[in-house]
Amino acid sequence: MNWSIRYMCRLLETIKIEDGYPCDLELHNERMNSVRFALFGRTDYIDLNGIITIPSDCRRGVFKCRVVYAHDIITIGFEQYVKRIIKTLKIVRDDNIDYSYKYENRECLHKLLRQKDDCDDILIIKRNLVTDTSFSNIVFHDGQRWVTPSDPLLKGTKRELLLLEGIIEQEYLSINDMHRFSRASLINAMLELEDSVVETAGIVF
Repeated sequence: MNWSIRYMCRLLETIKIEDGYPCDLELHNERMNSVRFALFGRTDYIDLNGIITIPSDCRRGVFKCRVVYAHDIITIGFEQYVKRIIKTLKIVRDDNIDYSYKYENRECLHKLLRQKDDCDDILIIKRNLVTDTSFSNIVFHDGQRWVTPSDPLLKGTKRELLLLEGIIEQEYLSINDMHRFSRASLINAMLELEDSVVETAGIVF
């Protein structure tokens, strides 16, 4: 990717606002600034603590704060959060997909999502390894441990927090490992562990 194309890239941080409090903001700061350095060579530090002002009508309940940025912040918006109900996942394969940065343009994911058939969402397999759903990281439960794929498409902030806290572990998981687990949890900045659980019987090959 050349410099001019990188400069035009728009990226996202999605931040959970719960009763007026922005959650896990330091992890969002860390990711946003590391991406700004990697893609745009920016070495200055943006602290979202000093930039996000939560509107008065977003201070009770759960809201989604959407920060769009490139080399600098572009827009900050808020919307009430409505959790998606996910009970089934369709296995789809793409050996070339790359979503290692949280781009605003999600066409590579939308293209795969069109293959979900009657399922609620998809589970993406890349080179025989389990990665993510179309909107979340995934963690599997084997009766004792929560295990997340070592090579997700995007290393989410909630995934990073749960790894740091030792609540989940990571392993390279192939599609052939699915039988080891009884259920899966979808996690992202808005979803805590076990907020959105899918029985592995609901993962459709």
